[in-house]
Amino acid sequence: MNAPRLLLIAALLAAPAGFASGSSRTGTPSNRTMARVGPGQLRPVYLPEKDTTEVRVEGFRLDRTAVTNAQFLAFVKAHPAWRRDAVKPLFAEAPYLARWASPTSLGPTAPPDAPVVQVSWFAARAYCEARGARLPTENEWEYAAQSGMRDPQMLARILSWYGEPTPKVLPAVGQGAPSPEGVRDLHGLIWEWVEDFNDTLVSADSRAGDDSNRLGFCGAGALAAGNRSDYAGFMRVAFRSSLEGRFTLSNLGFRCAQDLPGDAR
Repeated sequence: MNAPRLLLIAALLAAPAGFASGSSRTGTPSNRTMARVGPGQLRPVYLPEKDTTEVRVEGFRLDRTAVTNAQFLAFVKAHPAWRRDAVKPLFAEAPYLARWASPTSLGPTAPPDAPVVQVSWFAARAYCEARGARLPTENEWEYAAQSGMRDPQMLARILSWYGEPTPKVLPAVGQGAPSPEGVRDLHGLIWEWVEDFNDTLVSADSRAGDDSNRLGFCGAGALAAGNRSDYAGFMRVAFRSSLEGRFTLSNLGFRCAQDLPGDAR
């Protein structure tokens, strides 16, 4: 098992109250806040197996917009262990919620309707679980975000946004054009956490010498690429694979997902 995954497991075992499923909830997902997405087929950036071009994504619900500062503020007030003056360094590095004026107030650089950023994977996961939800998987996020991805102009806009500096004050969520399912801002606002953020390129101990892992690294990775012209997709995979669960970046937030009943998937 690779070192990042061992650290995640150790941190999960030491997680504070309010992290595990079944904890007190700050709200229940609804049709108004979440959209139904899928089921369908996804052509991933990296193919999971030889002779495979697509993977099936079961139906799920996804937040229509990223979690906002106001929503996350309500969460930390209900779960004080996730305040920036109380969170353990194991679960979030120093810039955690640094845009906020104080541990329990937002201030001018964190408008209530702007997406919350500088939150760690652990904090994002805790928030979703407190809502009775979870973080989306990488395949789910990519499936929801693939609308318009075959449009060269759309791809050019996405790549252009990846190269732009992060503004000091982020705009409100929900201003981007909706996907066919009604999900907004998957591109062009912030980067977003996914549950399995570091699994694509490191799916096993990278020190092992078996051939099954070699296609995920360096130039050989192109052989396993689902779409070799999807530069934006490669950038997302590279970005996610560079993360650690405690990282808190000024342009990294999240949204929640939820399973559908088995007979509805």
